Amino acid sequence: MTYLSFLGIFLFVPIIVLFAILIYDRRKAADSLKYRGQLPVGLSFLILVLIALVYTTPWDNYLVATKVWWYDPALVLGITFGWVPFEEYLFFILQPILVGLWMLVLISRVNLVRPGSNSKFNFRRFSVISVASIWIISLMLLLAGGSSANYLGLELAWALPPLILQLVFGADILWDQRRLIFLSVVPLTLYLSLADAIAIQTGIWTISSSHSTGILLGGLLPLEEFVFFFLTNSLVAFGFALIWSPKSYVRIKSMWTMIRPRSQVAPLEKQL
Repeated sequence: MTYLSFLGIFLFVPIIVLFAILIYDRRKAADSLKYRGQLPVGLSFLILVLIALVYTTPWDNYLVATKVWWYDPALVLGITFGWVPFEEYLFFILQPILVGLWMLVLISRVNLVRPGSNSKFNFRRFSVISVASIWIISLMLLLAGGSSANYLGLELAWALPPLILQLVFGADILWDQRRLIFLSVVPLTLYLSLADAIAIQTGIWTISSSHSTGILLGGLLPLEEFVFFFLTNSLVAFGFALIWSPKSYVRIKSMWTMIRPRSQVAPLEKQL
């Protein structure tokens, strides 16, 4: 199995199936998409895909350049940009599309959004502090220089900063949509992890044993690969949930009104 056929089987086919389900249930989907806020759904996909492509490209190139992982040249097209094959960039594009379509199917079929909680528990503060603490620990792992924790530390150091930004902006919004996020992140993480294990067993790519912990889930999948899919699926699911939530637009407007008067006062102060 080549890398391109892997993408066709495990990503492109499910994307087509999910899209067909949305077309079949287009009336339900249209009603459910009122939930999406003010940004067109197609534009939200484009934004998330571009962010994934831009943010992941330098990090993944570094991993391949430093032999944290590598691919079999015989199983790719031979077209590379930097150190990474063309198929890897397709993966960056297809994964957000898969996650987004899965979320839309869930939204069109089940009422997954719960009203805001009146609990005094500050989930936003708790989540930001918790994730930031893990990020600091990951940086310490990298600085300690232990090669066996290199891949895991690089994953956490790369993925957690944007996750923290999402939580700072809307952890409470995400908590209101926790059922949608759970049913998006967990199944897709398990699915892509299984697909990844198959790719590793067929030799499409190889994870360096000297740069990883050596912990194999099910005796097949490196722990770092499971963490990668959990983090990336969370980032994408959080992104779609925030973009599609009307509460995000209300929050952006309130933040803008707080900033706007100050920008208008400054020219007056200069005149005086």
